Amino acid sequence: MTLLNPGTPLETTLLAGGLQFPEGPVWLSDGSVVLVEIQRGTLTRVSPEGDVDVVAELGGGPNGAAVGPDGKMYICNNGGFVWHEVNGLTMPGNQAPNYAGGKIQRVDMVTGEVEILYDEVDGIMLRGPNDLVFDSSGGFWFTDHGKTRPRQRDRGGLYYAKSDGSEIREVVFPLDAPNGVGLSPDEDMLYVAETHQGRLYQWPLSGPGEIAGYFGPEHRGSVLADPEGGPLFDSLAVDSLGNICVATIRKGGITSVTPEGAYRHVPFDDPLTTNICFGGADMTTAFVTLSGSGRLVSCRWEVPGLRLPFNR
Repeated sequence: MTLLNPGTPLETTLLAGGLQFPEGPVWLSDGSVVLVEIQRGTLTRVSPEGDVDVVAELGGGPNGAAVGPDGKMYICNNGGFVWHEVNGLTMPGNQAPNYAGGKIQRVDMVTGEVEILYDEVDGIMLRGPNDLVFDSSGGFWFTDHGKTRPRQRDRGGLYYAKSDGSEIREVVFPLDAPNGVGLSPDEDMLYVAETHQGRLYQWPLSGPGEIAGYFGPEHRGSVLADPEGGPLFDSLAVDSLGNICVATIRKGGITSVTPEGAYRHVPFDDPLTTNICFGGADMTTAFVTLSGSGRLVSCRWEVPGLRLPFNR
């Protein structure tokens, strides 16, 4: 694979600090950014003026977030972590002592009401749902990262579900700690980032929730990117040209991968850079969660982001 010219550090604007491991940013048309605070267990809104308000108490470990076709916020909840402070940074660890399983939650953004949409697949408990993306049909793909215990680690997987609660399917299993998930602009390709391997996988799609040539749960797809240097991949977003922008921990930044597999790394000043979303009138503002230091920042991005189906 080809390493393009490295990106240079971008000038950022601090939108909010003091957050408790922020993740899952979602830009809304009123200019606010809704995100989860994993350590705090909340869905939180950051206003354009920098005010921070709790929308809903979610408990456990809320991780990814996305707006569904009904205007409600859908949450991947991983069930919670043990937390550590290392060199001034907050870091997640093993499964929390009060862990009771993972779940997909749905939040009414007006009332703050929270409901559990899914907590199992075919009688098997969800372990650590991590990230999700809606397609234009109103269904969503999500990853289950699994949980880690002192001498054990779950195997993760990739799932597809409907937003009305009528269907959930295990599509690919096992995967090694799958994290970020996204769709190409034409929704004909699905991308998943594996954390520990630092790899970006892709699957061609034949329709909503359907992998082309699917032969069963062990249909692993192909590796699009496998950068050198031992990066750990977290969540991702896709831009309007189809580049996959993967938050990269340990190296601290965003690794932008072209649909052909070439990549460049744009550094940020937190080794736990965990997620990115796009917004603004022209979709050229990137909102990035710097989770170890508890910050949400924004910056100008050279390529407009892909406008998601229900983020209006």
